[in-house]
Amino acid sequence: MNGMANDVFLQATKKLFVRTMIFFLPWVLLGQQAHFITVKKDLILMGSKFQLTVVSTNEELGHINIQEAAAEIKRIERLISSWDPDSETSKINRNAGVGPVVVSNELFKLIERCKQISEITYGAFDISYSGMDHLWDFKGAMTQLPSSDQIQRALKKVGYEKIILNSAAHSVYLQEKGMKLSFAAIGKGYAVDRAKELLVSKQVLAGVINAGGDITTWGTKATGEKWLIGVTHPKSKGKVYAWLPLLESSVATAEYSDKYLDINGKRYAHIIDPRTGYPAEGIHSVSVFSKTAELSDALATALVVMGRDAGLALINQLGGTEVILVDDKDNLYKSTGILFNENR
Repeated sequence: MNGMANDVFLQATKKLFVRTMIFFLPWVLLGQQAHFITVKKDLILMGSKFQLTVVSTNEELGHINIQEAAAEIKRIERLISSWDPDSETSKINRNAGVGPVVVSNELFKLIERCKQISEITYGAFDISYSGMDHLWDFKGAMTQLPSSDQIQRALKKVGYEKIILNSAAHSVYLQEKGMKLSFAAIGKGYAVDRAKELLVSKQVLAGVINAGGDITTWGTKATGEKWLIGVTHPKSKGKVYAWLPLLESSVATAEYSDKYLDINGKRYAHIIDPRTGYPAEGIHSVSVFSKTAELSDALATALVVMGRDAGLALINQLGGTEVILVDDKDNLYKSTGILFNENR
């Protein structure tokens, strides 16, 4: 690797469990065709670090492409943000228990897909989970768990089946007062997909978009080789355990992060099970591979909630989707379609 002075290294995760890494070489077209260059820029978007990389004929055009992709990501944020009072999402939340809100076709379809993911994950993924946000504080100030009564009251404001969609009117209605939609578990993935779609439409032949661990790629190396994802095992002390190809595909990782609670000698992870109201247990890290970053993002979170056996069973039934997960004992598991090229 030291000899690849111009290689671009992308780190998908920050912790010691499952990490994904992308290496790619500068593009040089063979024969008499023009040379391509790699243009990369780090930006803070949607409250996260994004790394946008494109392959271009010149640096100026590459930076223009990156600016266009960043503008698209900002547009998505304005659409789905629950913090922006002017967003369609905020309008839906303000009208919870009051009445339906007519929304754009784009947001309607996104919510529709979210409900479908909720159904196949048996409610482990649920964009209405934020109705219980007020019960949990993972910034260090919380010293005791919410009471059972508090949990039960909050759960009345959660449930994807309470998100009522009217396809004829393109309206969204939250049945219970206090319900809220949040796209935190799928929004970055969706934004990454839309940015990629924009760049592909502008004939950008290859690139990588990394949204804090939600990664999508398109195109290949100049040699025709695929992008390679290096997977590190939690017991391998950061060394690459195996290499996986990533061609016209995406990966997202959900994991035990710096956000956690220590209460009465027990550590609680920041990912809440929307079905029970309590933090998920048993899984340290999940990396999901699929055709879209949106699906990878949503399923990664859902599988942390579902646990090892249910999560693997689901992925093994879905076409074009694979997973690597690490449990809380640092044991690594993978779906049946993943074949490691081990690098030991």
